[in-house]
Amino acid sequence: PLLHHPFSPSPADTTFSTTTSRASNTQLSARKGPNEQASDGSGDVRQLLGVKGASETQEKWKIRLQLTKPVTWIPLVWGVMCGAAASGNYHWMWNPFDVNDRDVLLGATDALKGFVAMILAGPFLTGYTQTINDWYDREIDAINEPYRPIPSGAISEGEVIAQIWALLLGGLGIAYGLDVWAEHEFPTVLALSIFGSFISYIYSAPPLKLKQNGWAGNYALGCSYISLPWWCGQAVFGELDRPVYFILPILYSIAGLGIAIVNDFKSIEGDRELGLQSLPVAFGIDGAKWICAGSVTITQLCVAAYLYSIGEPTYAAVLAGLILPQMYFQATLLLPDPVANDVKYQASAQPFLVFGILATALCVGHHDWGVMA
Repeated sequence: PLLHHPFSPSPADTTFSTTTSRASNTQLSARKGPNEQASDGSGDVRQLLGVKGASETQEKWKIRLQLTKPVTWIPLVWGVMCGAAASGNYHWMWNPFDVNDRDVLLGATDALKGFVAMILAGPFLTGYTQTINDWYDREIDAINEPYRPIPSGAISEGEVIAQIWALLLGGLGIAYGLDVWAEHEFPTVLALSIFGSFISYIYSAPPLKLKQNGWAGNYALGCSYISLPWWCGQAVFGELDRPVYFILPILYSIAGLGIAIVNDFKSIEGDRELGLQSLPVAFGIDGAKWICAGSVTITQLCVAAYLYSIGEPTYAAVLAGLILPQMYFQATLLLPDPVANDVKYQASAQPFLVFGILATALCVGHHDWGVMA
């Protein structure tokens, strides 16, 4: 028998073969309608960011960039920054709050090191994740978004596969370079990158395809967007030598699970047709919206309580203050209608979540741990 390329269609995927897919895609496209380009003139920008309302293009570099969904790089870049803050060892070029932290050369070196770590987490490994997800999502995209690059035929299979390999191998090369730069005895950043890339693969690819299971898929997504970049940033500038450095990002990944559920509401039709057990499909919209709100709020309250317990009441109060507006937006947007308000809720509530993560990281970096874990 012929050997299959790891990113080539498996025998189980051959329903997406030429004759069948062309007929079904035509019917689905007609039912879902063409891509509605944004009427505010932002179509070209939306295309480059990889979001809905994008204009169409034939330029391959734009299509390749669209596949990496640059808008999704932001949480990973933020996570790296939070990890650097949690290390307590990131130096400014001129710190206005600390006269002992004004070494311009050391600050410039750390800034460059942090920038490279962000390039690793964002364009390379998130780009890899998004491209491979689009590759294995081509069937569901034919239902929900038939105008996307792969189901529409705007980019060939060979070009997509080449992009996946280039981003993966390039990212692992950068990760190893960061380990050398940080003088790690064990290549921590490379190990985290390999693990994260593996999670990305099994999230999207059969036979495991974690995204078919709402719990496993959404937690994998939350971990990839919060814990892994945090650990990467902290490993570049410090050590992962205390249990708390793992526990807090993992808790925030549970909150990330809730954020991932919000993204599933808009795809419930296609998920149901293809038999994917996303949480909105498994529990219904009403059940899933409460799981979403609970996972986001309760985990953050637990983190705030922990910060208070270690003698950091100011940081605990700041975090509690950032949780309150999230609860308000849950009550006014998410719970009344999560399908209609998914984007509005994300735009309103998520900034408070991500600043809460940063506040927690700053607390971890500035806390005097002494003999505490």
